[in-house]
Amino acid sequence: MCGIAGILTVHQYHDALETIIRQMQTALQHRGPDDSGIYISSDRQAALAHTRLAILDLSPTGHQPMSTPDERYWITFNGEIYNFQQLRRHLISQGEEFHSKTDTEVILKLYQREGSNCVEHLRGMFAFAIWDDFEKTCFLARDPLGIKPLYYWQSGSTIIFASELRAILASSLPAVNMSIEGLYGYLTTGSVPEPYTLVEGIHCLAAGHWLHWQRGRVSKKQYWQINFTPATISLLEAQKKVREALVDSIQHHFVSDVPVGIFLSGGIDSTAVLALASHTQKEQLCTYSIAFEEQEWNEGEIAQQVAKEFGAKHTEYKLTASSAKKLLPLFLEAIDQPSVDGFNTFCVSQVAHENGTKVVLSGLGGDEMFGGYNSFRKIPQMVTWGKRLQTIPLSSSVGMGLAHWGTSSKMKRLGDFLQQTPSSAAAHLSFRGIFSHTEACAITHQYLPDKSLPTDHSLISNCQGQTLSLEDEVSFLELSGYMRNQLLRDSDVMSMAWGLELRVPLVDRTLLETVASIPSNIRLAAGKQLLIAAVSELPEWVVNRPKRGFSFPFEEWMAGEWREYFSNVNILQNIPLKPWYRRWSLAILKYWWEQVAV
Repeated sequence: MCGIAGILTVHQYHDALETIIRQMQTALQHRGPDDSGIYISSDRQAALAHTRLAILDLSPTGHQPMSTPDERYWITFNGEIYNFQQLRRHLISQGEEFHSKTDTEVILKLYQREGSNCVEHLRGMFAFAIWDDFEKTCFLARDPLGIKPLYYWQSGSTIIFASELRAILASSLPAVNMSIEGLYGYLTTGSVPEPYTLVEGIHCLAAGHWLHWQRGRVSKKQYWQINFTPATISLLEAQKKVREALVDSIQHHFVSDVPVGIFLSGGIDSTAVLALASHTQKEQLCTYSIAFEEQEWNEGEIAQQVAKEFGAKHTEYKLTASSAKKLLPLFLEAIDQPSVDGFNTFCVSQVAHENGTKVVLSGLGGDEMFGGYNSFRKIPQMVTWGKRLQTIPLSSSVGMGLAHWGTSSKMKRLGDFLQQTPSSAAAHLSFRGIFSHTEACAITHQYLPDKSLPTDHSLISNCQGQTLSLEDEVSFLELSGYMRNQLLRDSDVMSMAWGLELRVPLVDRTLLETVASIPSNIRLAAGKQLLIAAVSELPEWVVNRPKRGFSFPFEEWMAGEWREYFSNVNILQNIPLKPWYRRWSLAILKYWWEQVAV
């Protein structure tokens, strides 16, 4: 896990190239405390930077940017390729010679042989750029599920790119203006939907896409997308299939030259990861969790019990309002883009970091893959209900009335839904939303009074032409929206703030492609029944507990010891700031914008 950055240009910035790339590299130093490097092509058309967190091949041969022996191809790479050893053996059989034991060199050799098709062979999380110093081209790619971020800004023939938005801004090249699409998306969903960012002109390369630059000309292509095509399969066959795929993914995600820990909440997903890992790994596993004084939120005891059940060495950190308040300024500094999440990952990442761990596994992705959220039940009901209401005269007027005069945020968002053609995407936005369309437009106008406000209620894409069950549509939306734009992005930034690599074995291309063929009535059965049946080691006292997310007592803390950070939120009178995450989202946005707009 590392930080990458680069500049590609034809005629501009040649004299300042080294200064700019060093500024960008410095902004990414926290992502790679073990090593750093810069490459500038002789014609000064390309500059690549890297900061390294050494996980595979800890020796100097893993230094980046890395080149082929003839120095034609140069790579800067962030992520991990879990099948690199198999790929390496195949390439050796084809006559290739290797000078390191890294996955980085495997990508480089694959690209040298197969060009853009190299991404089809890679299993893992990645964002990388490869400069061809002979053809004067650059190839940038991002992993299929969007685990690793890759941002870019284009002006004329010039592109700059980086692992984090802050590094793009550190170049001082883009004008810092707020993006209306990014802001509206943030206010309505709680995170900025790709490919937008909160800064106008800076974009995120969408998951499963690559970008090719040649003398200022840019082309992009989608090489992978989620595909739910149901096959005929029995329940027992489905359980066996899921079990084998999960074990395979867990084994691959332990590929490392340093110890690998596990984040443990005591829920089904993280317990499943630990249970399977305890079978595939010989060494004692280390687990990490957060506990609270407030018993309503505390899952410390269940996490300890789970760790004991599977013989793990467990480390717990009890977080209080006071100790969390001390971490809050560090968290605010770590934010790359605001979201309504992230502090939980920031805190538990600190626990792992202080215990000397460099790699951890998370159970993120289980709910999206196996139907763990209430959205899998509620959204199909909303769509069915909405279609029936459409046959009633004046139903749109009712929606308009709720959107403007609803007494709660939920009622206002429901009003938005009733004004649209009933679809899973519209229902998902209503169900998961933060501010309603009208509220988001009003807040957007405060920040951008001279911009035309959006008329479309949703910036999240639909299921790209697939004919799916409503439940599979929800799975698609959770995977490509909530998980990708919020959970994965926060997991990356907040773990890397502590120089920690966070891996997500339940968010794996091979696993998803295997499981996606299981019909939704089996795969998404209520209560994650398929996952539970596939991991028979799960204790009953974990399975039978009521579902609880990994949440903090934010409302109590914000009203108490954290008041000074969250009381100064200026907002229009008719926009309520409850539930707590509405106030949080505006306060975090305000703080972030004050830092970047200096």
